[in-house]
Amino acid sequence: MNKIETVASEVRRIILGKERQIRLALACLIARGHLLIEDVPGVGKTTLAHALAGSLGLAFQRIQFTSDLLPADVLGVAVYSSEHGKFAFHPGPIFSQVVLADEVNRATPKAQSALLEAMEEHQVTIEGETRRLPEPFFVIATQNPSHQIGTFPLPESQLDRFLMRIELGYPNAEAERALLRGEDRRDLLEQLKPCMQPQELLALQREAQQVHTSDALLDYIQALVNHSRASADFAGGLSPRAALALVHATRAWALLDARTHAVPEDVQAILPAVASHRLHAVGDAVKGGADAAARLLQRVAIP
Repeated sequence: MNKIETVASEVRRIILGKERQIRLALACLIARGHLLIEDVPGVGKTTLAHALAGSLGLAFQRIQFTSDLLPADVLGVAVYSSEHGKFAFHPGPIFSQVVLADEVNRATPKAQSALLEAMEEHQVTIEGETRRLPEPFFVIATQNPSHQIGTFPLPESQLDRFLMRIELGYPNAEAERALLRGEDRRDLLEQLKPCMQPQELLALQREAQQVHTSDALLDYIQALVNHSRASADFAGGLSPRAALALVHATRAWALLDARTHAVPEDVQAILPAVASHRLHAVGDAVKGGADAAARLLQRVAIP
């Protein structure tokens, strides 16, 4: 069993009955992307983030997003030191390898914007000085459904920076029975031992970039992207950033299968997670309706 499969096995011990979601989360990390988990409270969103960080041996910080959160609470602040006669920077929780932005849509747009530069450029600019973030750097954000009280919808620019969005959903009866009979998840998290070192993960990310994508496969990805832009089915199509996300996620998915080349089935496997929060099917009440990505796959044939 290779190390990434060992990581997946460890996470599956804690998050029961969600093998596909765990695999998508790992593919997102290997593709150097950020993950958005949207679902009702209590289904394991935060536990999944803790389990991923712990099994990968990554430094972890959790930020609870609330309506009174300020950007400085995320990024850090310069504090004047009378002893040294100058300002000293105190880094915020964003300076970690895995950052959990818990209930991100409960914060105001001003606080949400503190993540934009960090997610896109792996750096933050504070008081005119640019500071690099650690590598690897991975943001996992959880959000509650938009119809719940006290939520602020994520703007388009913020949504587009998440490589994938997934939903955990309720467990099936068998998994829920095992959950009810088993150990407390918090105790299991404390017992979790790292299965991989950060340098090994960085090497895996570089390896994913070398997975071969043929011209025919790129034709398929471009056909999907172009259809989303030209079709009357969608109110706005996939951006170039989304097209790149499809390529990176496809390579990562192939690597999880220990293959050095990607195939169309890899694209079809990851497209719902990559495209659903970027697409708005005409007639859907909310952005990222469940039918949007499925409709796109149905409309575009494999070349």
